[in-house]
Amino acid sequence: MPTRTLSAPTDSPYGRTPVSQLDVAGRLMALLSATTTEPRPDTQLEALTLAVAADLPVLLWGEPGIGKSAALTQLAASLELPLTTVIASVHEPSDFSGLPIVGDDPAEQGVPMAPPDWAVRLVRAGRGLLFLDELSTAPPAVQAALLRLVLERRIGALQLPPGVRIVAAANPRSSAADGWELSPPLANRFVHLQWVHDHDVVVRGLGGTWPRATLPLLAPERLAEAVDFARRAVCGLLSARPALVHRLPSGEARRGGAWPSPRSWEMTLRLIAFATAADASRDVLSLLVRGAVGDGPGLELLASLDRMDLPDPESLLADPAGAELPERGDLRQAVLDGVVAAVRRSPEKSRWDAAWALLVRALETGAPDLVVVPATTLATLRQQDWAVPESIEALAGAVSLSRRAEQAAARATVATKVRR
Repeated sequence: MPTRTLSAPTDSPYGRTPVSQLDVAGRLMALLSATTTEPRPDTQLEALTLAVAADLPVLLWGEPGIGKSAALTQLAASLELPLTTVIASVHEPSDFSGLPIVGDDPAEQGVPMAPPDWAVRLVRAGRGLLFLDELSTAPPAVQAALLRLVLERRIGALQLPPGVRIVAAANPRSSAADGWELSPPLANRFVHLQWVHDHDVVVRGLGGTWPRATLPLLAPERLAEAVDFARRAVCGLLSARPALVHRLPSGEARRGGAWPSPRSWEMTLRLIAFATAADASRDVLSLLVRGAVGDGPGLELLASLDRMDLPDPESLLADPAGAELPERGDLRQAVLDGVVAAVRRSPEKSRWDAAWALLVRALETGAPDLVVVPATTLATLRQQDWAVPESIEALAGAVSLSRRAEQAAARATVATKVRR
C-alpha cells in the first residue's frame, strides 16, 4: 500500500512538495517530548542525587511503570552525564567479567579478558552514569559476575574511571518477570531506595514540567565537621550496640535488601557526612540511612543522632536559668531524664536545687506532662537534711493535675471495656 502524503508549501521552484505522514508524526512526537524542568522539593530524588554525589551504588526498587528509568534519564540529563543503560537480565556472566581473547602466545602473555563495548565507551568518556536495569530478573550467575563491577568498578581487565556513577533498578520479585531475589553479597553493595510515584509530580510532569535534579551544595567550611559528626554517630551507636555491626537477615527476601555489615556501615558513614555537609533534610537522611543498613538499625541510628545534639546535663545544671531546652517533646523528655540521672550519679544539694529549677523552666516553656516523671524521680533523691526549694510549689499543681488526668483516662478506658 503506498504511503499517504500531505501537500505542504516549500521554497521549491516546482511548487508544493509531498510531506510524509511519518514526518508529521515526527513533528508531533517532538512536541510531546519537549518538556522543561523546575526546582521542586522531591525527597527521593534528593536522596538519589546525594548518594550519586557520594559515589555509592544505588538500587531503586519500585513497581513496573513507576518511572525508575525515566528518573535516571532525567538525572543523567540534569547532571550532564552520558547515560549508558545495560539490561542485566539479557546478558551473560562473561559480559561483565570479560570475554577471553586468545593472543599470539597464550603461554607467555596469558589470555586477556576483553571488556564489552559499553565499558570501553565509558572509559573513553571518563565520566557517565551506568544504569543497570532489571537487576531482579538477572539469574544468580549474572548477579555473581556483577559483584566486581559494582564494588571495584572493574570489568575484565578494565577499570572504570572515578567519574562513572552506578545506579540500578529492580522490581519486587512478586511483580518481576521470572524474578530472582538478589543475592546477599550483591544486595549489601547497594544503597536501597524505594521508588514511589508522587501524584503532584506526575501530573505536573505530564503537563510538561518535571522536577530538576541538582548535585547537593556541599559547604566547604563544614567538611571537617561533617566527617567528625558522621564518625561519632556511627561509632557511638556500634559501641553501644555491637550486635548491629553485622546482622545477616534470616529470610531470603530480607537478605536481598538493606542490612547492616561493616561495608554498609561504611557507606552509612559517608552518607551522613555528605548529608551533613549539604545540610540535607531529616527525611532525605532517613531514606539514605535506612537504605544502607535497613529500617531497624537505621532508625536506631537516627534516634542516636537526635541524642547527639542534646545539651549536656552538666552544662544545664551549671546554669539552669540560661538553659535552652529542645522544643520537641521526646527530646525534651530525654534531656530532663538525663539531668535527673546526672543528679543521681552525683547527689549534691546544689545540683538537686538546680534540677528543680530546670523542671520549673521546662514547665513554663513546654507541656506540663513532660515534667511529671522527672519530678517524681527527683523527689526520691532528696536527703533528710536538704530543705525543700520553693520552686517545688510551682510543680506540685502540674504534677497533681497530670496524675488526675491519667487516672480519669484510665477510668474511662475501663468503663468502655465494661460497656462492650
